[in-house]
Amino acid sequence: MRLSDSMLPVGTYTASYGIEQYLNEDEIETADELGDLIEGYLRGVIGPAEIVALGHAHRSAAAGDLDEVLAADERLGAATLPAEFRDSSRKAGSKLLELLAETDDGTAGSAGRDAAAGDGVAGVAAVGGGTIGDIAVEGVLAEYAAACEAGRADGHYPVALGVVCQRAGLDARDAALVSAYGSVTALLAAAQRLGRFGHTAIQAQLSRLFPAIETVCDRYHDAAIDAMYSFAPLADAMGMRHERADRRLFMS
Repeated sequence: MRLSDSMLPVGTYTASYGIEQYLNEDEIETADELGDLIEGYLRGVIGPAEIVALGHAHRSAAAGDLDEVLAADERLGAATLPAEFRDSSRKAGSKLLELLAETDDGTAGSAGRDAAAGDGVAGVAAVGGGTIGDIAVEGVLAEYAAACEAGRADGHYPVALGVVCQRAGLDARDAALVSAYGSVTALLAAAQRLGRFGHTAIQAQLSRLFPAIETVCDRYHDAAIDAMYSFAPLADAMGMRHERADRRLFMS
């Protein structure tokens, strides 16, 4: 199963990261408003926080530096304010590492080095590499998984994905595209499952967001960890209100 596949069984489909609350409070009425909101997520959270953490984890894993992977994990947790957002990220990261452990047969090499089918986000599904079982759980990836298991790291999904992508042979920019594309499609899918928008409208917004995905990944995939920030105050407030909402289909 490819790392960019929306069907990757890590539980990301259970999180809306505040989208549900926006819809419950009728803050989004049109597909264009939804697209604008998700572009705001890209530029205020996904890029400067998640992609920065992923890129730092990727580089640190390549250098064999577990401590810096853990630093990215800790800093991303600190930058993520709503408790439900942190919980969703930790659970998805944990499931990804568990999935790797369950499917590693000890014979896998580095998959994905020859998998890229094209440049940019349009080819990101192919960039995702081979099956999960093609990624050997060893080196920094194994050390990071052990640290998460022991409670020394939270295992946030972008950090786990960065380490896994590095092990799979993807470069940092491609790993960033996998992450950002997955985040955007998950947010769009959440809005669709809530019954407000049809398939055509969602696909139109996804196409519209491709340039923003690439711009954000180009800008942040190689940024220093000290550059990490998250600024989406209304999204944070919606996430916090969702924790106490009467109607909740999603865990965040």
